[in-house]
Amino acid sequence: MEKENLMEKQTTNKRCLLFGLETRELEIDGEEKKELWVEGRAVSFNSPTVLFEIGETQYKEQIDSRAFEETNLSDVIFNYNHGGKVLARTRNKTLVVDVREDGVYIRARLDGTEEGRKLYDEIKGGYIDRMSFQFTIREQSYDKENHMWTVRKVKRLYDVSAVDIPAYDDTSIEARKNSILEADAQEQSERKAAAELSKRKLQLKMKLSM
Repeated sequence: MEKENLMEKQTTNKRCLLFGLETRELEIDGEEKKELWVEGRAVSFNSPTVLFEIGETQYKEQIDSRAFEETNLSDVIFNYNHGGKVLARTRNKTLVVDVREDGVYIRARLDGTEEGRKLYDEIKGGYIDRMSFQFTIREQSYDKENHMWTVRKVKRLYDVSAVDIPAYDDTSIEARKNSILEADAQEQSERKAAAELSKRKLQLKMKLSM
C-alpha cells in the first residue's frame, strides 16, 4: 500500500508551539492611550513535533519551509484558545502575518477590545506564553522509516491563537493513528498473500519435477 503520499486532507488541524509571546507598547501621538502589540512565532519550519505514540514508537510531524507559498492568508484572526471573540484580524490590519525562512511570525494589536487588553496583560505577566495555529492541509507526505509526516502545502491558515494549555486536534490525531494501523494491516495482508503465492509455486515446481 502506498503510504508516502497522503493527499488532500481537509480536516482542520491545530498545532501548539512553545514559542514565547512578547509584548510591546507604542505611544500614540497626541493621545494618552498606547498601542498594545504582542509578537511571536506561530509556525516553525522543519522542526519535528511528536503527535502521538504507539508503544515505543513516536509519530511526528514537521512543516516544510515552502508549505505556505500558496496558502490563503486573506483573512486570518488572532484569538484565545481558538475560540471566543476575535481580538485581531488581518482584514482590518490589526494582525500581521509574516512568512519568513524559518517560520511564520505574527504581530497582533490588542488594545481595540476589552478582551484584547486583558489578554495583553496576561501575556505580559507571563500567565500565557504559548501559541497555536489552526489550518487545513493541501498536501503532505509520510516517511515510514522515520515515522514522520511532512506538511508540504498548507491550504488555508484560519487563526493564530494565544493558548494556555497545549492541545492537538483529537480528531486529526485519531485519523492519523487509524491511517497507520490500516496501512500496517494492509502491508501484513500483502506479505501473507505473497508468502502464500510463493508456497504454491514451490509446491507446483515440486510436482512437475516428480
